[in-house]
Formats: sequence, C-alpha cells, structure tokens
Amino acid sequence: MKGHWVGVTVDCHDVDLVAGFWSKLLDRDPGPSRPGWVYLGERGDTLPRLVFQPVPETKQLKNRVHLDILVDDIDAGMDQIRTLGGSFTGERHDYEAGVIVIAQDPEGNEFCLVQYYQ
Repeated sequence: MKGHWVGVTVDCHDVDLVAGFWSKLLDRDPGPSRPGWVYLGERGDTLPRLVFQPVPETKQLKNRVHLDILVDDIDAGMDQIRTLGGSFTGERHDYEAGVIVIAQDPEGNEFCLVQYYQ
C-alpha cells in the first residue's frame, strides 16, 4: 500500500470562524463540504485540503501536529494574522537561515509563521 497525503483536519468549536481565518490567511476558497464542516480545497487539488470539523469542546493542550506557513515578510505576516483575529505565543526563533514565530488561529491552534532569508 502506498499512502498519499490528501489533507489536514482541524477540530473547531466555531468552524466558520476558524475556517474563515485560514481561508483568508492562505487565500484559499472553500470547496464542497459536509453540512457543518468547511473544506478549503477539494480532493485532487495540487495542495492538500484543510478540513475543519465541528467538535463540542474547546482546545485544551498544545497541538501535536501543526502547519508551517511561509511568508516573504515576517512582520507583514504577523500583522495579517492579528488583523484576521489570530495571535502570537511570544515564542520566536531566529536562525541564520530565517525566522520562525509561533502563532495561533482564533481558537488557539498553534502554527509556525516562517520567513527564510535564503
């Protein structure tokens, strides 16, 4: 059997809020979705789709899996995340090759905002 990565699923208390944040941040429109869910993209797209599924509970602990989002300008990317309702953990890692900032979507799901210098 050969596996093929088709998507990432995010548990959400407010699916529309969280999916809207990611849709705007990634400039990716919703595709066909199950009722109450939101899918960004479709099966067969070049990029794996993001699936936002409703759950009754709110996020409790740190994510074990997260997305890395590449930007050309870390400061402009941080401004966009704040404008869209996201936030930052205060954690930043500066390396010779670039910078990584730990951000959160409106429900606190962590992800990395990354700018490479080379």
